[in-house]
Amino acid sequence: MFQPLEIFIGLRYLQTRQQNRFVSFITLASLIGVALGVAALIVVLSVMNGFENELRGRLLSMTSHATVAAVRGGMDDWREIIARAHQQENVVGAAPYVQLQGMLANGANLNGALVRGIDPQLEKTVDQVGSFMVEGTLDSLDTPANNIVLGRLLALRLGIDTGDRVTLLVPQTGLSAGDIRPRVSRFTVSGIFEAGLQEHDGSLALVNIYEAATLAGLGDSVSGVRLQFDDVFAAPGGIKTLAANLDSERYRYSDWTVENASYFRAIRIEKTMMSIILLLVVAVAVFNIVATLMMVVTDKRSEIAILRTLGLKPKSVVRIFMIQGVVIGWVGALTGVGLGILLALNVGTIMPKLEALFGFQVLPADVYYISQLPSDLHTADVLFIAAAAFVLSVIATIFPARRAAKVEPAEALRYD
Repeated sequence: MFQPLEIFIGLRYLQTRQQNRFVSFITLASLIGVALGVAALIVVLSVMNGFENELRGRLLSMTSHATVAAVRGGMDDWREIIARAHQQENVVGAAPYVQLQGMLANGANLNGALVRGIDPQLEKTVDQVGSFMVEGTLDSLDTPANNIVLGRLLALRLGIDTGDRVTLLVPQTGLSAGDIRPRVSRFTVSGIFEAGLQEHDGSLALVNIYEAATLAGLGDSVSGVRLQFDDVFAAPGGIKTLAANLDSERYRYSDWTVENASYFRAIRIEKTMMSIILLLVVAVAVFNIVATLMMVVTDKRSEIAILRTLGLKPKSVVRIFMIQGVVIGWVGALTGVGLGILLALNVGTIMPKLEALFGFQVLPADVYYISQLPSDLHTADVLFIAAAAFVLSVIATIFPARRAAKVEPAEALRYD
């Protein structure tokens, strides 16, 4: 006989019998419910990971990994800081910048703007704004020629296109308290970019760094230095290493995890809540095992009683029904893991076919910048989901198994 005895009997009870079709149907329904819940959880988490990667990629394509900025006034030794940065092995790019808050005007159209003065050649080493140009080129800012590059949404709000003139007003604090005198300069729109993020497309304007420094009254100084690392996740540690050799009273530093913390915190909260909600779906499916096992216990009362009279201990009865429930939950979880991995790895292929079949678009290209569902499958997520389903299936078997162990042989066999 197959040993141990509890496993043999537990697996035997899972086999379909002619008179127990309903119980077998409930068992199959529980297994399918667990599989679908696990698969849905894997797919949803993979898609949310994909969106997080997409957002991080778009954010970092327009911003640097880290910055060093002057606490007050300008940074006059920025060339020395860039040289120090390049001495670090993991730094692959460094560029100075001048940052201003201003107002752009085109006739009656006014819009606030974040004006950034850049050196286009060095800027290419710290971001990818040049690859997002839809009109003109970033090289138009190489020399001080009163050219300006705008985000597409900002240009639409102002009602201007390449070749048009736009007025920039930058507030300057006067000598007396409360005296604010704007500096006014006229620029020609030489390019338009579209990064796919409203924060940049709707408010960012780029000009030559020397023109921005003149408007800010910085002379040869800059607002700070932007840095790019070979690994985005090395930026927090790398900028701390560089800042350790700088005067903390003159300079402050930051990295992308701090500057974009609100975005990624929102994604983490959303991901956590979705995980909890879908895990409850798995829990509901798993606890269907309770109903299944209770019906099996009721159906097998006489057999349990016979086994007890033959010397089977209550603990062994508990193991029999726990094995049965765990097998149902574990087979369902493994099936769900396989199905979830298959769907998560092919969501980009499956979704277009479903959209064509049902005649709808999940992410219309004219509304969203991402026209396809991104997916990023994490092994840790799969292992966590499988482990959670297994633990829940074990918990679901405890009550029915204990009820089975309490069956009294004399009472169960009285009318048999």
